[in-house]
Amino acid sequence: MLKIENPNKLLQTITDAIEFSKNNSKARNLNQLPPQQTASVDDVDSELKSKWSKLGLEAIANNEVAVILVAGGQGTRLGSSDPKGCYDVGLPSHKSLFQIQAEKILKIQQIANKTLNKSGLLNWYIMTSQPTRESTEKFFEKNDFFGLSKDQITFFNQGTLPCFDIDGNKILLEQKNKYCESPDGNGGLYKALSTNGIMDDFAKKGIKHIHLYCVDNCLVKVADPVFLGFCIDREFELATKVVTKRDASESVGLIVVDDDAKKPCVIEYSEISQELANKTEPEDSSKLFFRAANIVNHYYNVDSLARNINDWIDNPKYLPLHIAKKKIASLNEEGELIKPSEPNGLKLEQFIFDVFPAIELSKFGCLEVDRSDEFSPLKNSDGAKNDTPTTCRQHYLQLGTRWVKNNGGIVPEGELVEVSGLTSYGGEGLEFVNGKQFKHGDVI
Repeated sequence: MLKIENPNKLLQTITDAIEFSKNNSKARNLNQLPPQQTASVDDVDSELKSKWSKLGLEAIANNEVAVILVAGGQGTRLGSSDPKGCYDVGLPSHKSLFQIQAEKILKIQQIANKTLNKSGLLNWYIMTSQPTRESTEKFFEKNDFFGLSKDQITFFNQGTLPCFDIDGNKILLEQKNKYCESPDGNGGLYKALSTNGIMDDFAKKGIKHIHLYCVDNCLVKVADPVFLGFCIDREFELATKVVTKRDASESVGLIVVDDDAKKPCVIEYSEISQELANKTEPEDSSKLFFRAANIVNHYYNVDSLARNINDWIDNPKYLPLHIAKKKIASLNEEGELIKPSEPNGLKLEQFIFDVFPAIELSKFGCLEVDRSDEFSPLKNSDGAKNDTPTTCRQHYLQLGTRWVKNNGGIVPEGELVEVSGLTSYGGEGLEFVNGKQFKHGDVI
């Protein structure tokens, strides 16, 4: 965290961030990732997919895999002051996002150990923020760590950055002797891994592969062995999962190549022109040319991460500061705490994907997965068009219902059932439902 005793440095920081935001929208020559860096789970033959799954399961059983969960956000947009991972989207089981994900870890750990006749553990590193740390830990303790061993879970905090007035001319104060601060964004991960000793812990435990994801995705395949195997097989240093962009207007970042630099990068939806957003494949006009939507679901090779992380931290070349206009409670000229109804200040944040261009293109991978199988984020309260508790619940139940029907289970048309993560990780192990009838709201 930057220190208040150096206000000139703080003000220079916001000046640099404002300048970067102006220059970052300049036109770039963009292209798709080359075919050798990509794959789609829908197009890969079963033999190769099985090979990748086996490689991933071996790595899990050999204690070589760790999972990083980015969970610093609160559910304020959902009307909750609790950490977002505590949120219940209304499943019949009323499981929270944290519980859904913990049970995925338990299940894939069990599958890996049974397959390889071993007793490996998946280490789960949960990055919280100052506002969410205490309540997150208490939630896990209250729920007995959802069946996981307490020793395989590590909580650590991301950093903070100061807040400024809307023009970037002064630092906002929360109290007379304390400035306003906010979490430093998901890009604060890299500094947090270093300053909290997490990188040292990786080395101590012999961890070679990292799967990182965000807490708000209710369909995430935590420690997906196919994704891990894809990365291990092709010796990628960093890789990402993507889903196909819904349409040209969807507000998502895109995984692309900067043709000038010959480097992978993410271009934000606000940075892409209308023409490029609507560009289609020359051979198939039904497909957008730029369609690889970033879902913040990444793989890191630990050796590569260890080599690079110190160069990335606090280096604006790799992790520039971005600005966001926000409503920030702060002291006015009379020293009164004001809670504004409109954006009154600037927050600073770093983006996790800004380091992508630091990786050689040949060492960067991209796996396309089916949105209905793996991506349904919780971002908005009910009433919004997408990414609400209702859409998350529907997508989760639709997936489980599809698994049950695929295995011969009988579910009346229009009714939905829930499949527990402890029962099935990805649709496997459900042969026992064959011929059985289920009703709406059943939990299997």
